[in-house]
Amino acid sequence: MALQAKSEPKPDYAKELIAKFKNHSAVVAVVGIGYVGLPLAVEKAKVGFPVIGLDRNKERVGMVNRGENYIRDVKDEELRKVVSEGKFRASNDFSELSKADVIIICVPTPLTIHKTPDLQYIENVTEQIAEHMRPGQLVSLESTTYPGTTEEVILPKLAATGLKVGEDFFLCHSPERVDPGNKRYTTQNTNKLVGGVTKTCTEVAAAFYGETIIKVIKCSSPAIAEMAKVFENTYRAVNIALVNEMALLCDRMGISVWEMLDAAFTKPFGIQPFYPGPGVGGHCIPVDPFYLAWKAREYDFSTRFIELAGEINLSMPYFVVQKAQRILGLYGKSLRGSKILALGVTYKADLPDLRESPALKVIQLLIKEGCQVKYYDPYVSSIEIQLQDQAGHQNNQSIRLESIHNLDSHEISNADLVLVLTGHSCVDYELVVRAASAVLDTRNATSAVNDARDKVRML
Repeated sequence: MALQAKSEPKPDYAKELIAKFKNHSAVVAVVGIGYVGLPLAVEKAKVGFPVIGLDRNKERVGMVNRGENYIRDVKDEELRKVVSEGKFRASNDFSELSKADVIIICVPTPLTIHKTPDLQYIENVTEQIAEHMRPGQLVSLESTTYPGTTEEVILPKLAATGLKVGEDFFLCHSPERVDPGNKRYTTQNTNKLVGGVTKTCTEVAAAFYGETIIKVIKCSSPAIAEMAKVFENTYRAVNIALVNEMALLCDRMGISVWEMLDAAFTKPFGIQPFYPGPGVGGHCIPVDPFYLAWKAREYDFSTRFIELAGEINLSMPYFVVQKAQRILGLYGKSLRGSKILALGVTYKADLPDLRESPALKVIQLLIKEGCQVKYYDPYVSSIEIQLQDQAGHQNNQSIRLESIHNLDSHEISNADLVLVLTGHSCVDYELVVRAASAVLDTRNATSAVNDARDKVRML
């Protein structure tokens, strides 16, 4: 009787991957090397992982391969070192995904013009991964998105390859928690959430992230990790909306919202500082609450509290323009034809980050009203402003504004109103107040200026 040949046992891909993580031989592909992806890629390369940064942006790819930094949270010398040592390189050839043991998705998740989720970047990357996929890979989605994305959008496309999740490949959501400019909390010392599609997926992902991140917290599912991240940002959005609404009320009552908040925040318990402004910016806070509200409608649930917060925050640029009009009226001027000097266009002080910056909306509205707008921002040399018609619709036209080079007395005094939209610490606010005809400060940046306070109006 002929002996029947035994079939080869199926490889234990989870065990093999974890072994590669421990000796740092696993090849890591980071898709999207922007504010989230580049710091993560450098962190992995620093401890010896071979890292490939994949991006459609050819300029970014070229800069990485030359060791040139474009993200402030990454140290120049650390990027140069990992590039020169051959531990980190960038490419726009997505066929390199087949070389990777770990694929981390760090692409944008914007909103459509109707404030609904735009997942085109996640979907496109997932299709590329599926095309080049092989057994024994970990795929981690770090992009912030609504609960269900990992299992409802990504998993079906990857499973269609015939590979089995939890055995042949491993899939998780591990949301980024990047706070640009934060000197205390970095990629390494910020707690990392990991939620896998299966228990094995979670264990594999936790083993990977645990090699470079101090504390990894396992979640029971991708949806828990997704919801936790959206809640974190919604928490901030709601509290910012609260202080923004207080600013509107204090303006009506003739009370300083800034002095009131300083007084309130002296309480040592039960309260956390949040401050008003011309709106909310950055990728997460203006976007994530709308992702959650959209998903909630699938369950016949209305997130009224969250949506109200979004409405208040979206209204702030309009309030700033209305207040500018009131201030100009005190000097016998109207918005139309007035010269406005905007100080700062980034969403956060001392950073070159324009993402969802409310300053851009304020400038757009001022131009629509017929103002002559100049701006000064040492971090941003030029901006593109989409124009609107009188009904408030985008008309597919835009204008390019360039930052003035020197913020001197001539430029300041030539403006009818100086509008502080971002509180960069490098600006000489004493000079601004002294030389200006009038100042509208939406960031409390002039708080230390004592002279000529009668020129200054606060948000």
